[in-house]
Order: sequence, then C-alpha cells, then structure tokens
Amino acid sequence: MNNSVNSSPSTCERILEAAEAEFFSKGFAGARTTSIAEAAGVTHAMLHYYFRTKKHLFEQVISSKVTLMKELMLSSLGDVSVPLFERITECIGRHLDFLAAHPMLPGFMAKEVLGNPETGPVAIRAIESQLPAVIASLQSNIDEYASRGECRSVDARALVLDILSLNAMPFLIPALVDIISGGRLSGDFDRFIAARKKENIETILIKLRP
Repeated sequence: MNNSVNSSPSTCERILEAAEAEFFSKGFAGARTTSIAEAAGVTHAMLHYYFRTKKHLFEQVISSKVTLMKELMLSSLGDVSVPLFERITECIGRHLDFLAAHPMLPGFMAKEVLGNPETGPVAIRAIESQLPAVIASLQSNIDEYASRGECRSVDARALVLDILSLNAMPFLIPALVDIISGGRLSGDFDRFIAARKKENIETILIKLRP
C-alpha cells in the first residue's frame, strides 16, 4: 500500500469498504477492481495508486478484519482485575457480535483459505500473526486460576477453537442452521444471536468450571 494512504484516510476507507463488499460477495477471483473503484467513488487509477494490486487490497481487507477480531478478544481478556469467567464471557459475546456485524466473513475466510491456493496463504499469515497473542494471554490466565483450584486446567488452543467454531457455525452454514432452529435465524436474527450467545457462553464455561 502506498505511504500516501495516511494523508487521505477517507478515500482509503471508502476503497476498503467497497473492496470488502466486493470480495465477500464474489470472492477474490470474481472481484473486479473496476467495480471496487466505482463503488468507492474513485477512478481506477486512483485505486491502484493507493493499493497497487488486487492482491494488496485483499491483504489489507483480511489483515484489518483479523486484527480487529484479535483486538476485540484481547480487550476482553486483558483486564486481570476482572474475574476470568467474566472476561471469557465478554470475549465470547464480543466475538459473536463481531461476526453478526460481518456475517459473510466466516464463509469468505473458509472459502479463500481452504479453496484458493493464491489467497489462502495471505489469510493464514494474517491469522498466524494475530491469534498466538490471544491464545498466550488466555493460557496464562487459565494456568493461574487452575493453580488456585478456581478452574479446570484446559488447553487454551482448544478453548479458542471451541469459541471460534461455536460462534462461526450459524454464518458458515446458515441454511442448515435456519432449518434446525425452525427459521429463527432468518426470522429474528437479533433474537437468535442473543440466544446463541447465551448458549455458547454456557457451553464454554462448563469446560472451565472446576
């Protein structure tokens, strides 16, 4: 990305928002920079001035979303003055709210990571650069509480995988989830998410309770 991006954040933000919508709806291969430029209200030449190639633009979209997810989770887990179970509860809730605000992200990530050899490494690098900090912070807290008998000793990696899997499922296979839930996912999305949040939190905390 050109260093001049920082001098015009509004233009950069418009391009990134348009790129996110284009990538999420059409995938990397189907996305067109001409469509992104038109949606952002900039010329095609200007888009390439800010982001040299489609792949660079894709990397920025993925990196920003992974970073934001990490920051949301770490901000929940980082305050050691708050009891561990409360922090994990907040972490699960914030992550699910994040996915609810970006419902196409889980499916997009799964498709581009698993099905596209060109963009898969980009997404994997973004995740690998961010997720270890979340896991390390959580493991340190779990070990501390477990040493005092206040929670079970569990692997933070498995716990994070459980959180990500439980929260992402409705967005990965929405049609099946809607059938199983009796139409609640499509009928009342907010109520469904609130119910899933409560269920997912209880499921995770059961694994931690001594």
